[in-house]
Formats: sequence, structure tokens, C-alpha cells
Amino acid sequence: MPLALPPRAPLSSLIDRYDAIISDIWGVVHNGERATASACDALVRARKAGKSVVLLSNAPRPNPSVRAQLDSLNVPRDAYDAIVTSGDLTRAVLEADPWAWIHHIGPERDAPLFEGLDLTFTTPDEADLCVVTGLVDDEVEQASDYDSVLALLYEHEVPMACANPDLIVERGERLIPCAGAIADRYLSMGGEATFYGKPHAVAYEAALLKLDSVAGRTIDRSRVLCIGDAIRTDIVGARDAGLQSLFLGGGIHAKALGGASETVDEGALAALFRQGRVAPVAWSWTLNW
Repeated sequence: MPLALPPRAPLSSLIDRYDAIISDIWGVVHNGERATASACDALVRARKAGKSVVLLSNAPRPNPSVRAQLDSLNVPRDAYDAIVTSGDLTRAVLEADPWAWIHHIGPERDAPLFEGLDLTFTTPDEADLCVVTGLVDDEVEQASDYDSVLALLYEHEVPMACANPDLIVERGERLIPCAGAIADRYLSMGGEATFYGKPHAVAYEAALLKLDSVAGRTIDRSRVLCIGDAIRTDIVGARDAGLQSLFLGGGIHAKALGGASETVDEGALAALFRQGRVAPVAWSWTLNW
């Protein structure tokens, strides 16, 4: 029997079931170039209804840097209570462990991850740890362009910390490769890689602790709704954390689903859920109230 689709529903029809929201940022609140007005409005309304909202992002930078980006895109600060990023989680590891010699793969814009830390940056063959935050020029490069560097890291048994487990991200109308694609290639070579972000448990544990903190109480996990546009990270991650989710089809899966809200291919949508072994409580094209 074909998988029955969950209902297509706005946030307002779901909100009474929940006390808190964990929402993705890229693909939900903005697309890397502009804010999504309906999503910002929905989160503002949710908070006005007394719900706590934590934004959980696989951005490889600490949350102050992400907050500054949201400000630059005119995302209202009353749309969320707090931000947790994979950059926060990676930085905590760098602070706690004596990784003195680092090889960094990623663009200069990710430098805030390392600010104030006593680290020495070096070549792949001399590093204690490789930290991958992304592709140096993700507009033109692909993960395969790093195979020679990965081979050298593997030869010297250098472990990798992936500060952004995403494979791709939406930037305007384009899909851009991310650090997760490089880390996956390193794993396929036999290298050791640890991921700090969704869909991994460490990200949801941090987000849930932050929710409890901003709410001033322990929130029943059955009353937390996760919102995201990526099956592999947002929806699978929520499932594995024992949380319910709202899937948004207009993000990185938009092309596979027909390309527009009015032309959604429900068979392709059902196939996405089946392949991911997920069952969101509802879906929408974009987040709206």
C-alpha cells in the first residue's frame, strides 16, 4: 500500500499541540540571500502565542556570527529566543581538547569559528586535526576537488571534525555543496570524521537544553516541533531524537518535488518520506502561519 501523506498544514493549525519549536535557518527562515517573510511572521506569531523558539543551524560559525547574518537579512529578533549552531558545538570541542595543530578546509568567512583560540594552522601532513567548514570557493568547486588533500590527511591518519554536516545548502536559486560532502568523501576513503550538527544527537541535545533554558523549565519532548527543509538532516534528525517534525518542500528538495507550491508532485513527496523512513506530522511548501 502506498504511504499515506501527512496533511499539508500551516503552523497555526499545529501550534496548540506544542510548547516549543526547533527550526532550521537556511531554507526556512532565509535562503542565503533574502529572508522568507512568511516564515519570520509565523515564528513571531508562535512566540506571541507563548511558544519558545530555538533556531538550530548547521552553520559552521558560532551563533553571534549567525545572528549578525540574520540581522543583515532583516530577520526580526522577536522571531526566535536563541540560536544553536554546529559552529558552537565544534568550537566547544576545540576549546576542550588540546588540538594545537589544525588544518582548516573552508572559506575565510568561517574564521569566527577559531577566534580567540590558541591554535596553529598547518599543512595536512603535519596536522593533529582537520577542521572542515566548507569549500573554499563553493560557487565553483566540488567536494571531489579536495581528494588529493583528503588522501594526504588519510595517509597521515589525521582525524576530521566536520563543522557543517550538510551536503548541500540553498543559496538563492542555487544549490551549493557544503562541508558534509567533503567529510563523506573522507569517510569513504577510510578516514575518521566526526560530525557536529544535524542530524546527529549532539545537535538536538544542545537545542533541547537551550529550549529548557529559555523556557525556564523542562519542556516535554512530545511537545517540541522541529521544522526543516532537509530530509537527511532536519527530518531524520528529529525522528532520531524522538521529536515530531514539519517538513517544508520548497527548500533543497523543491526541484525534485515539482518546483513550485502549485505543482507539488505528491508521489515524489511520498517517495522522499519513504526513502528517509520518516513520517512528519505535516508538510508545507514554505513555513507560514
